[in-house]
Amino acid sequence: MARRATPEVNAGSMADIAFLLLIFFLVTTTIEKDKGIARQLPPKEDVVDPPKIKEKNLFIVNVNRSDQLLVEEKLMELKDLRQAAIAFLDNGGAPSGSPEYCSYCKGKRDPESSDNPDKAVISVQNDRLTSYKMYIAVQNELVAAYNYLRDRESERLYGWKFTEKSKDLDEGKIKGEAAKEALQEKLENVQKLFPLKLSEAEPKKSGQ
Repeated sequence: MARRATPEVNAGSMADIAFLLLIFFLVTTTIEKDKGIARQLPPKEDVVDPPKIKEKNLFIVNVNRSDQLLVEEKLMELKDLRQAAIAFLDNGGAPSGSPEYCSYCKGKRDPESSDNPDKAVISVQNDRLTSYKMYIAVQNELVAAYNYLRDRESERLYGWKFTEKSKDLDEGKIKGEAAKEALQEKLENVQKLFPLKLSEAEPKKSGQ
């Protein structure tokens, strides 16, 4: 009895199917972007004598190897960091009539805390084993404190939020060079009221 011939599988369209599947997955797949911090580094300068900072103008934030937050030598939850930073930056502790007096500050004006936003420096110290997630979260809360205060002042001066107009400028939504320059000048004026002064020390080795 003769053997039956094995039927052949028509694979002529397999390449087309694979190509269509490839296009489908490219179109429907969401590619996550790497999260990070947009930070413009200042130009390198040779500083012979670094400026002296009064202790009360320094807001120290420590994050240990276990991702615990120590702010001004006191344990603090991450959710409370933003408000603590706002209170420090907006304190305005310099006495009225002095050159360092902050007329637009709305804080407690505690003489034991920062004199004005231009003198206030936030120092962040991490452990080498601090998780990257916690590092980013701390940075985001501190930047959010600056953005809150800048939004407040830009609304007072110009009637719009600093963060919204900055985004519009970055995304090219502002048309015309004259309009861009005028907006940039206003944004810089607001930045001068609350200059971002984040000092980041070299991470400590675990156990130190």
